[in-house]
Amino acid sequence: MFTFQLQYTDAHSKARTGLIRTAHGVIATPIFMPVGTVGTVKAVHQHELRDTIHAQIILGNTYHLFLRPGLEVLREAGGLHRFIGWERPMLTDSGGYQVYSLSGTRKIAEQGVTFTSHIDGSKHVFTPENVMDVQRVIGADIIMAFDECPPYPCDYAYARRSMDMTHRWLQRCIERFKATKGLYGYEQTLFPIVQGSTYEDLRKASAETVAAADMPGNAIGGLSVGEPEDELYRFTELVCDILPQDKPRYLMGVGTPVNILEAIALGVDMFDCVLPTRNARHGMLYTTEGVINIKNEKWKNDHSPIDEHSTSPTSRAHSKAYLRHLIYNQEILGAQIASLHNLCFFLWLVGEARKQIEAGQYLTWKNQMVAKLSQRL
Repeated sequence: MFTFQLQYTDAHSKARTGLIRTAHGVIATPIFMPVGTVGTVKAVHQHELRDTIHAQIILGNTYHLFLRPGLEVLREAGGLHRFIGWERPMLTDSGGYQVYSLSGTRKIAEQGVTFTSHIDGSKHVFTPENVMDVQRVIGADIIMAFDECPPYPCDYAYARRSMDMTHRWLQRCIERFKATKGLYGYEQTLFPIVQGSTYEDLRKASAETVAAADMPGNAIGGLSVGEPEDELYRFTELVCDILPQDKPRYLMGVGTPVNILEAIALGVDMFDCVLPTRNARHGMLYTTEGVINIKNEKWKNDHSPIDEHSTSPTSRAHSKAYLRHLIYNQEILGAQIASLHNLCFFLWLVGEARKQIEAGQYLTWKNQMVAKLSQRL
């Protein structure tokens, strides 16, 4: 059974810690979830996710998994957990964001979304009902309601129509979810998604609608899509103040280490983002002292560890000069080491945030870390 136990709340901010229990294990929050879009966190093996990075939960993507390897393969495998050999919790998004990003090759209607595969041009339809069915086949512990993510900027009328349709889709998702069962002998949990673009009254209305749906957890979508950071934080705080205290809050697609620390202070529990692995492959490293572009000439003969303060053995075992050499020459090992380093850092960051909340020192520590993480080394 899915449960959430709220543990500590910071006296000087809205930061909190908790425990999420799922069929595949317990997740200590706040938590960052590495993104494994097509059944793999890029350049990282599952045993490294488990034993080096200490990932408690990872993500899969409904849109991409639906197209490849396809539902037949996943059903025969016994779900995505078994297909990829991952025994810990997993979350799948609904495909709504991918549909949003395919603006030139999709058509949105009340029934659902018709879209063209980016792989072979084939036509497909996602509806609230079949997205629930697809996520049943994938088998993630936490699945997301089908929503429309409006672009930024968009006018008020569009944002209102989009939000209202997302709410109607949510009711259809809930009805289908409750009318079906998991396929592999364990429970799945459905999270609704708050939308409303960057309009205060719409965000408030959407958060109230989602809260009234009374599902075990809730997500905040449609942010980190190009809006200014102050808007990201303003609407995150507004929504967190409305969503129930006794249920986990998931801020989708966010973000940088600074974004994560600030959002934790506003009451967010769960995060995901492709930045740590995507940026790693291009040589951008997040460290305890700031951000490094390892391609820069200044690191060519620097034989100190990638991050001597890191808890990751990978980050301490390899020098900046060696990693620069690998990245500069586009060696696969460079992407592996950099990805391991960044993911270890993100997981360390939320783990340390948890410790600081429990110690009653989160706000002071957060402000110190934000200052460090905002600088380029």
